[in-house]
Amino acid sequence: MWQLPKSKTKPIYQEIVNLILSEIEKGNLSPGDRLPAERRLAELLKVNRSTVVHALDELVAMGMVIRKRGSGTIINDGKWGIYMGGPTNWRSYLSGSPFEKEDSYVTLVREKLVKQEEVINAYSGELPLSLVPDLDLPMTSWNDFLIQDRQQDSLGYIPLRQRICQQLAEEHHLIISSDELLLTSGAQQALFLLIQVLLQSGDAIAIEMPSTFYSLSIFQAAGVRLYGVPMDKEGLRVDLLEEVILKHKIKMIVVNPNFQNPTGTTLSEKRRRQLVVLARRYQLPIVEDDVFGELYFSEDKQVPLLKELDPDNVIYIGSLSKILGSTTKIGWLSAPKKVLENIVTVRQELDLSLSIFPQVLASYAIDNPDYSNHLTELRKTLKKRCEALMFYIDQELKDSVSYYTPSGGYYLWLTCQTKPLTRRDFLLLLEQDVIVTPGFILGTEGTSMRINFARLTPQESEKLVAKLKGIMLLN
Repeated sequence: MWQLPKSKTKPIYQEIVNLILSEIEKGNLSPGDRLPAERRLAELLKVNRSTVVHALDELVAMGMVIRKRGSGTIINDGKWGIYMGGPTNWRSYLSGSPFEKEDSYVTLVREKLVKQEEVINAYSGELPLSLVPDLDLPMTSWNDFLIQDRQQDSLGYIPLRQRICQQLAEEHHLIISSDELLLTSGAQQALFLLIQVLLQSGDAIAIEMPSTFYSLSIFQAAGVRLYGVPMDKEGLRVDLLEEVILKHKIKMIVVNPNFQNPTGTTLSEKRRRQLVVLARRYQLPIVEDDVFGELYFSEDKQVPLLKELDPDNVIYIGSLSKILGSTTKIGWLSAPKKVLENIVTVRQELDLSLSIFPQVLASYAIDNPDYSNHLTELRKTLKKRCEALMFYIDQELKDSVSYYTPSGGYYLWLTCQTKPLTRRDFLLLLEQDVIVTPGFILGTEGTSMRINFARLTPQESEKLVAKLKGIMLLN
């Protein structure tokens, strides 16, 4: 019984503790049994007496043994206070979770934002509170919501779906039935549900590079592999996509063609048509994430949606959150009816059904007479903020950086041409209370960054550029 295993990694006293616990579990030591005296136990184990004392102290602390003066050390025969091993090592469980593997830079940003310090926050993907509309909503009651709930089916609140379909027809000439549109709690949930229904662990999808999709854990959690396709000022390089499809056996193409996150680029009409033809050739579905589609800066002719070009092969995702703020967690997806039926089943099994409350409130908001005015003013404000940021960049950094000029959305993608920006540079910016999104968070080299100009007043843009210039001048 008293034989220690040979171990070079654990302290000897810990081996003694483990040995005694093991003998208790095997039944070789029973409650009330007396252990050999300390000196005798040291002789049996061929260790120092002080090591035995240390081990017994640990066992006493665990409640496994009791020391009695004149009686020696006995195995605890009571039920209370017995400690049968260490607590669950939650860290070992979490270490295998993709949701645990957050980049250290993101962790530092979260910590800084939680403290609610005065920072220039060009990192967040949300609309600032100052731009969230102050719309008057009708007086309502609990009973009103119960009545409205009768107008909800498995796809969501019918009046809201009808209103969204009407908007898509008016804005984008996209004609879809409300029976082909599913409401979700945001665009990301729509994407999550699609992954559950259409993909399996080990499948591969093609995305733009860089892309916000690179930073989402939902793909890794599902075991889905991501492969990036380079971009230029016209958006996704469709000419390079076919090689990726063949090399990695791509099962789905996920793109953000309007005011792409993070580059702000818009996929040209020519490339859109090339993309739908290529996807058809390989029988691959396209997921079109269009959460910024309503936030264009110019009334000039808009390029057609991918969904408009190929209604049967494109799944369309939209959202109200980029217009009404992040508290309005309403998104939608339009897909073939068979796909929607499967998504509804999965959503019910996962208990992710959408409450009637946000749906009715969202319906009130977009039916409000001031909604259209808000959207118009929001577009103007975003355009002015974008122009202010570009003005200060051109004034202070013109020969040092490059960027694509956005025609809508929230983001400007800035690339440093004269100095490779390192993680340390972004941390220095963070220390100076300026937060941007480094390229390495979004799947590309660290010399680029995403700036959310929607969150910046002209004064904040000026300060951000000045701080960035200071970082770039450092050796």
